Amino acid sequence: MKDIYEQLATFVDHLPAGYPRTESGVELRILRKLFTQEEAELFMHLTLLGEEPRVIALRAKLPVEVVSQRLDEMEKKGLVFGDHRSGKPTGYLALQFVVGFWEGQVNRLDHELVDDFEEYFPSFANAELWRKAPQIRTIPVGESIPNLAEAMTYELAEKVIESHSTFAVSDCICRKEQHILGKGCDKPLETCMSFGSTAKNNIDLGRGRKISREEILAILKQADNAGLVLSPANSKRPTFICACCGDCCGVLRMAKLHPKPSSIISSPYVAAHDDVTCSGCGICVDRCQMDAITIPNGVADVNLDRCIGCGLCVSTCTTGAMTLVRKPDSEQPFIPNNIAATTIQLAQTRGLLSNVDMVIMLIKSKIDRLYAQI
Repeated sequence: MKDIYEQLATFVDHLPAGYPRTESGVELRILRKLFTQEEAELFMHLTLLGEEPRVIALRAKLPVEVVSQRLDEMEKKGLVFGDHRSGKPTGYLALQFVVGFWEGQVNRLDHELVDDFEEYFPSFANAELWRKAPQIRTIPVGESIPNLAEAMTYELAEKVIESHSTFAVSDCICRKEQHILGKGCDKPLETCMSFGSTAKNNIDLGRGRKISREEILAILKQADNAGLVLSPANSKRPTFICACCGDCCGVLRMAKLHPKPSSIISSPYVAAHDDVTCSGCGICVDRCQMDAITIPNGVADVNLDRCIGCGLCVSTCTTGAMTLVRKPDSEQPFIPNNIAATTIQLAQTRGLLSNVDMVIMLIKSKIDRLYAQI
């Protein structure tokens, strides 16, 4: 019989974000560190749909009490996501590797685990997949958008959080990884913002601290001051915003190595500059996380192939020479309505899920729920 972790690696690879195999087997070492054998076995009975423990227990052929306890432990370890909304049954769903259960390890990192992740990163990072179906996107700092009236609400960080009442902030796992390795940058660590159900889970599980609306707005300002790119989930209704740098963030590191980061990172804007008013001070060069700006002849020059429209060059331009302009409609990225739609787009891009497959998956889950009630 195939090793349980070989089976788990195959299962995770068939989730939308993938989990490619390597000759070294580093991906198996990661799974062995994170999952016990019992957890690995149970994980493969979960789906991307939130389901009650009794449904999962039926599928796994295990007692409900055992499954409930195990899922609770796995959620505390950041391996699964639990839906604990009041008034509804508790549901658990499988998390992908990234974005997913890797980020859940923010408080469990050690040097060995980070070394394995860094070894695996080149195999996992798939720029072409991110180009076609990104999991996160870039929104510019509000002060950098010239005409707020033309911006969509989901393109403004302040508007994204406006409809929520629960907020949390967590350490950036990417900067924590690099600090463990003695690398990275000195930018703020506690900058990963979450809201709604994701914030509640982070607070309840000790992976983030509860903050007020005023505090999250202050963190947005801090991110701009520190030169961090605001990166929410690629959804019109995201539940998190990361504050990323090109030195540490896995996605931005992948993009930075690409000759055309603008083709990978989803953004509605791009930087523009005015040669006449530019003073050539170089502040924008230092703040750009994609090395998109140079000063070849005393004034700034923007390489549009590298610009990801974050607005960091605009918010500190002393002469107003740097601005953001909205891309033409033909170049506007597609933004799914919610995280579920983002996940479906990712699965369809990898050829894992057709509309028929989706219907079958929903029907199967419905049947399992009905049998679990008998």
